Amino acid sequence: MDFVKLEIREQIATVTIDRQTKLNALNKAVLDELEQCFLDIKKNAEIRVVILTGAGEKAFVAGADINQFPSMTPEEAYTFSKRGQAVFSLIESSRKPVIAAVNGFALGGGCELAMACHLRYASENAVFGQPEVKLGVIAGFGGTQRLPRIVGTGHALDMLLTGKMIKAKKAAEIGLVNDVFPLSELMSRVGEIAGVMLQQAPQAQAFTLRAVNGGVELPLEHGLDLEAAAFQDVFRTEDRIEGARAFLDHRLPEFKNK
Repeated sequence: MDFVKLEIREQIATVTIDRQTKLNALNKAVLDELEQCFLDIKKNAEIRVVILTGAGEKAFVAGADINQFPSMTPEEAYTFSKRGQAVFSLIESSRKPVIAAVNGFALGGGCELAMACHLRYASENAVFGQPEVKLGVIAGFGGTQRLPRIVGTGHALDMLLTGKMIKAKKAAEIGLVNDVFPLSELMSRVGEIAGVMLQQAPQAQAFTLRAVNGGVELPLEHGLDLEAAAFQDVFRTEDRIEGARAFLDHRLPEFKNK
């Protein structure tokens, strides 16, 4: 792949978008490679946790490549929007935890990409925004939908309607990111968090993601039904027996992803 790099080490996959001359901006080629990368991750049983980041210190992803906008027809815009939405939904629907390590600018499509991840950690120099209105367009890769769900309608509309950019500290205050670290420590701290996830039962994590993602917008009653079904399914796994036995034996569990 030319723009998306995949490194696997000790069951942790690190996906790096590397298009530094364009601040890692998204175009069709990047979206295609990102999709292929996450399809490969889905099929690779060795991978337990995924970290997604951008190359360099300036940008996670600075947005979509604006060079393609002036000549884009309305029909092409619709296709481009649906394409980005599909790739980001693939990431969001992963049954393996996906952590965004946001280093630098996460604007437009970059902010939308981070929001498609399950957890988001930012460096102190990170900047978030949905500045599409400044270009006469709107967020098209899920920003109008995921941002209100994560930070609430008020904060979301403040960003979407003004195009304002916010720093990492503010992003943490409104719940857009989980925590903020010094840039020099970002990847190591996120790696530590991924390491903690490796100690947990992978099937339980997968069913947790299914329950949360599937139920977050359902009425509570229906969401509880979804949770009960996932709770039932996880009791079909061998790891839940190992987890209980380890607890009762006062030892660390040895989960086998079964």
